[in-house]
Amino acid sequence: MKVTKAVITAAGGNQRTLPLQTLVDRDGIQKSALAILVEQTIKAGIEEIAVIVFPGDEDAYAQAAAEHAGRMRFIPQLNPRGYGHAIHCAADFTGNDSFLLMVGDHLYTSRNEHSCVAQLLEIAAKRKCAVSSVQSTHESKLPYYGCVGGTRVAGTDRLYEIDTVVEKPTPTEAEQSLVVPGLRAGNYLSFFGMHVLPPSVMTTLAELLASGPCGLSEALANLARHERYLAYQVHGRRHDLDFSYGLLSTQLALALDGKDRAEVLALITEQLVQSQV
Repeated sequence: MKVTKAVITAAGGNQRTLPLQTLVDRDGIQKSALAILVEQTIKAGIEEIAVIVFPGDEDAYAQAAAEHAGRMRFIPQLNPRGYGHAIHCAADFTGNDSFLLMVGDHLYTSRNEHSCVAQLLEIAAKRKCAVSSVQSTHESKLPYYGCVGGTRVAGTDRLYEIDTVVEKPTPTEAEQSLVVPGLRAGNYLSFFGMHVLPPSVMTTLAELLASGPCGLSEALANLARHERYLAYQVHGRRHDLDFSYGLLSTQLALALDGKDRAEVLALITEQLVQSQV
């Protein structure tokens, strides 16, 4: 499964300006959050990118994408009917191809030589099926994420066969249907913000939208019932720009992951000392 197309969702009313914010990347260069995300995606092998935007934001996003805008398509989400509808806006773009799905208000840092995107695409190519990136998450944070349940794939330590998908479960729901053998008690596999999905997901979303608004988790639950669907616990961290101090914490993560780590640590130490004076 060679994936060359990506869809980035960025049309949400509360999140639409976050990908346009300026940050300093790990090389010390000022860029928009969108440009940082797009560059990781391109380096991982993606050739074409569609961004789902709020109507009227197309020019702002093209400007934020800078030199990468030429390989990108900016698709407005007209008459929004949920997150599933935002994804389905890219149905003509994805066509009969599998695609990478990402959210525009998350950035990622990796704990090994491959980016989180590259890790996910590598697993999808090797296993030739749908794969969602996941992260072990404490039950106190479950109201923020979709979660999956399943079993570990034999002979692996970070790959799981998904049989259940629940959007923002309560701890009780998670305990009843999302316990994954091998995880610490009270921890569950939550979505990390990126997925490699087959074209059948777009078909399922169209069917669900015929009855009203829908989310992605409903389509993924259907996927788990009909096709092989895996979860991969990536070596990395997600950084949600939409959380309190999200831009600050994301900037710190990028800086500490980059070439100026020592200088940044010295600055943080200096600020801590001065705050005690």
